Amino acid sequence: MTTRHTPSRHPPCHSEHMTDTPAPHPSHTTPTTPRVTVRGEAHLEVDPEIARIAVTLTARNTDRRTTLDDLNRRNTATLDLIKGYGDTIEKLETGTLTIRPELARHGRGERIRAYHGSIQLTATLNDFTVLGEIVARLADHELTRIDGPWWALRPTSPHHATARRQAVQEALQRAREYAEALDTRIDALLELSDTGTLGGTTFTTATYGGAGVLRSARAESAPEAAPVDLEPVRQNIDAQVEAAFTLIPPNLG
Repeated sequence: MTTRHTPSRHPPCHSEHMTDTPAPHPSHTTPTTPRVTVRGEAHLEVDPEIARIAVTLTARNTDRRTTLDDLNRRNTATLDLIKGYGDTIEKLETGTLTIRPELARHGRGERIRAYHGSIQLTATLNDFTVLGEIVARLADHELTRIDGPWWALRPTSPHHATARRQAVQEALQRAREYAEALDTRIDALLELSDTGTLGGTTFTTATYGGAGVLRSARAESAPEAAPVDLEPVRQNIDAQVEAAFTLIPPNLG
């Protein structure tokens, strides 16, 4: 059974109160609300907070198991040496471990000539007074390569915040100087942007220096290698912001 609906003959009801469309917000830049946009920059040079060194241990033997055992022995000795410095070591990480065969260049078939093994470690130190000693002792180990150090600031370093504050203060000072030149004052902050987050220069950057590469050279006559003299590389931090302010309308008459 089909039910048929008859449309109503009464006209639709309309509300007696209509909502007005809100007027668009006036532009921030008008003769009555002038605007000034300025840039603030800060450049700091500070001492590094941490140093990183990379340690590569290697082993080679015609027997695969012997190669792995030699590599494991060197890894254990290296970890014990580094961990022996306690809280001086802020972080110790193991990287890539590889064991690969070396095929003979001549002859038929896939005849293996030797096995090569390597393991990579990265140590982060916060005490530079023992850095040269650690580097020298590690480099004195057999078949051990040391790369670094690379100097750096921590991501949470207060120096980054200091640079940002200085950049903001410079932007504010510039805006005040422009206002004073017009014999007026700044009124309100419209916008503050980190130019680094807008695809420009990185907001805070730190430069890294290195002492090159040190390779092991065991001296049988010397029980301990002399510490390596390493001078920390100062770090550069750059901060940049853009700020927009409204001005109290100046009297230009």
